[in-house]
Amino acid sequence: MIPGRATLEGTRRFRGRSKAAPQHFRSGAGVLLSSIGLGTYLGEEDADTDSGYEASLAVALGFGINVFDSAINYRGQRSERAIGRALGKAVREGVVTREEVFVSTKGGYLPHDAEDPRDPRRYILETFVASGLAPKSEIASGGHCMAPAYLRDQIARSRANLDLATIDLYYLHNIESQKASVDGATFRKRLSAAAEVLERAVEDGEIGAWGLATWDGLRVPPEHPEHLSIGQTLETAREVAGEKHHLAAVQLPMNLAMAQALAYLSQETAGGRQSALAAARSHGLAAFGSASLLQGRLAGDLPEEIVEAFPEAHSGAQRAVHFSPSAPGMTVSLVGGSDPDHARETFTLATIDPADPSRVMGLFS
Repeated sequence: MIPGRATLEGTRRFRGRSKAAPQHFRSGAGVLLSSIGLGTYLGEEDADTDSGYEASLAVALGFGINVFDSAINYRGQRSERAIGRALGKAVREGVVTREEVFVSTKGGYLPHDAEDPRDPRRYILETFVASGLAPKSEIASGGHCMAPAYLRDQIARSRANLDLATIDLYYLHNIESQKASVDGATFRKRLSAAAEVLERAVEDGEIGAWGLATWDGLRVPPEHPEHLSIGQTLETAREVAGEKHHLAAVQLPMNLAMAQALAYLSQETAGGRQSALAAARSHGLAAFGSASLLQGRLAGDLPEEIVEAFPEAHSGAQRAVHFSPSAPGMTVSLVGGSDPDHARETFTLATIDPADPSRVMGLFS
């Protein structure tokens, strides 16, 4: 496994030699992060898609992108492995050092292994359920588990897939499915047990920090059964590890069609309701935006007001991507892409400073 993890010194060095715009890098999770990152959710479970992601990672590094995101269930574990191969190649060839790049992944869903000959369902049942790693009583929505033994197993598998001794950021993946399946006391108990595993993984050098990667949980109102509270999650982290806990980030959708993270007051705070991005910022958490192109649906022609708001961009896809990292409170916007040509179009935005946040807010006035 590649030793080390992202460091402030290393990411400063990466920024210093990149050709990125001055405001492209932001502070988050204790290091400097590119305002755009490569996501690896979409694509077939095949070698061609693997190669596409590996080529796109190389393109990204060349444009000053140092954030790479995955999840163990993406493409049957193949996305993690593609990142591992591409990053390992870049390190061996001296393109980048381990300390200069930031890698995140997620655990929670029961993943199959696209490279295992067994039927996916059989693989999951034999590997996780029959073995007792994922107790049936703790599996929610037919395929989600955050039991301690299961999380420990998933961290180990992801480290092996990524070929990394330390994963910089490990997310609990869409735990709103757990929240909606059990009573409040049971959910808090499960979250606390998961936090204990993650804090121990930090102590053991297996991960650098942890967070919540969500879809609906942080964007829906408090009365919604899937609502996740940033404040209450931080309380759990403090109960487990004190003020020196390692809860460092949240991830949630943020794009032109799904802007609730910015525009909807979903989070209860001592000072009143705030948007998820504002609440994350007030608590000192990095915010990662997913689905920046809404799986390609925002890559076409956009309304004139969007064109006028982002004149630096030269296509619908660029304007859609430019919107998310320009939003106040956003740290990194993740853009999926296994096509290196599309990656070049997207990541050239690193040479342009994010737009003034007032332009983004003006779209909602």
